[in-house]
Amino acid sequence: MSSAASDDVELAHELDMLRDTVRRFVAEEIVPAEARLQSGEAKLDADKQAALQNRARELGLWALATPEPFGGAGLSVLAQTIVAEEAAKCRLGAFFPAAGAIGGDPPSVLFHGTPDQFERYGRPIVEGRMPKAFTAISEASGGSDPARAIQCRAVRDGDHYVLNGTKTWITHADRAHWGIVYARTGEPGRRDGISCFIVETATPGFTRSPIPVMIANSPSELHFDNARVPVANRIGEEGSGFALADDFLTRGRITYGAGPVGIAEEALRLTIAWAKERHVFGGLLAEKQGPQWMLADCRLALDAARLLIHRAARKVDRGEPARAEAAMAKWSATEAAFKTLDTCIQLFGGMGVSCELPLERWFRELRIKRLGEGATEIQRMIVARSLFS
Repeated sequence: MSSAASDDVELAHELDMLRDTVRRFVAEEIVPAEARLQSGEAKLDADKQAALQNRARELGLWALATPEPFGGAGLSVLAQTIVAEEAAKCRLGAFFPAAGAIGGDPPSVLFHGTPDQFERYGRPIVEGRMPKAFTAISEASGGSDPARAIQCRAVRDGDHYVLNGTKTWITHADRAHWGIVYARTGEPGRRDGISCFIVETATPGFTRSPIPVMIANSPSELHFDNARVPVANRIGEEGSGFALADDFLTRGRITYGAGPVGIAEEALRLTIAWAKERHVFGGLLAEKQGPQWMLADCRLALDAARLLIHRAARKVDRGEPARAEAAMAKWSATEAAFKTLDTCIQLFGGMGVSCELPLERWFRELRIKRLGEGATEIQRMIVARSLFS
């Protein structure tokens, strides 16, 4: 066996062990904890979540995307997709992997900052002393086209920047102590006119308000009214923000797609088990050609999406450009997962939309996943542009 083939076998074995570890953790500790939640509850109580986070640390399932020099596990993007898929297989898994037990990663753009920035803002998250930070790109003028749409401005004033404007649809901002804000420091419409800042939520002139949506995990609208941010809180050079965002979006779209695939896999498992027991029209639902073909379509779509996710992850891990591949991965995964949930609910009938099962919650959350990290139409645009570049 060649050295490269041997390395591939060893990697596959490591990924299998990682998958099994996450799968057991979710099945044995997360799902039983979620079973005690009341209908409509969006998160575990703080003490229970803290205990599960400690357990995740013991298992090595913490700060997975954080490079080892910064105190994290430094997993490859491929390994991160394995974890993301398995960690989503619980009731709260769409927006809280393993019900919030797996975390500890600051925004990846912080790894491009200064050592002081990481120690002040990143280290407390990695060590579990601070909640997750937010990342604010989207604005009402067009979240999917940040190069042109960002109107929130940051004007240099001595040792500070003065921020004015609004960000919208920002997740995790309700509990965060700080976040990453992309603001315009140069000419409108130019990619080199955007800069990246660390903004503390206690900054005077900064306010946040929840945006009610069809799931319990509401995003926030952020307002900046002459909010003064130290120059020391700028990440990278002035005007380099878009390039930093583009890198994190490419990586994020890959792992973002893996979670919906995991949810859809769990929904498919529940539906197949139901079909084997459900008697209709003189036989089992599983024996009817119509349901068989519906579920076969789901199997094909999910397997294809996973292959696209893994292809994109491997390209990033090799240091190759993967913008179009990441777009295809996110696009295929979220669309396949949503279609699978729709099919599963259809086959369950009335039970599918009852709160007794997690299907109705997953269906609502996957509808939002088709928008997050760039809507499906944006991914199509990225892929189409790559054909002619």
